Amino acid sequence: MRLPATNLPAASLLVLAAFVAMNAGAKTTDRNEPMDVAADHTDAMLGDDSDSILSGNVAITQGSLQVHADKAVIHRKGGDITQVELTGTPATLNQVADNGEAMNARASLIVYTLSSDLVVLTGGVVVEQPRGNLRGETIKYDLKTGRLDGGGDGNRVQMRIMPKTTTAPGTP
Repeated sequence: MRLPATNLPAASLLVLAAFVAMNAGAKTTDRNEPMDVAADHTDAMLGDDSDSILSGNVAITQGSLQVHADKAVIHRKGGDITQVELTGTPATLNQVADNGEAMNARASLIVYTLSSDLVVLTGGVVVEQPRGNLRGETIKYDLKTGRLDGGGDGNRVQMRIMPKTTTAPGTP
């Protein structure tokens, strides 16, 4: 069953919009596009200190952004959204950047903490872009600085960095 976005609490839509709009390298025009949210079920309260839960085939689209998860939990405290958790087998984020390059990320758990502008991906994390990829069990992404911090959890981090493309001799 698809739930129209108008049936979901306003807080849920606002936090999801904040989460996806702040993704570094994201297509900036996506922020101005309508957001469509669908899930099999929603369990939400509109109180200042509450959690809203979307579950079952959670799908969020906004412009080029596509998010899929088994479950999304939105935490609010004092009326402010404090954290968003996406879980799945895996949860996925796919988006096209302003330069036209696709970014695909997947993990068992994606947690965005608004106060620190920190996104933590855990459990079989894979981030793929045309210029390379990053794999690990825990990847922290600081939205303020763009810094990626991987590992530190006893597991290795793997990266593949593609060479910068060069023009062949005699080609304009």
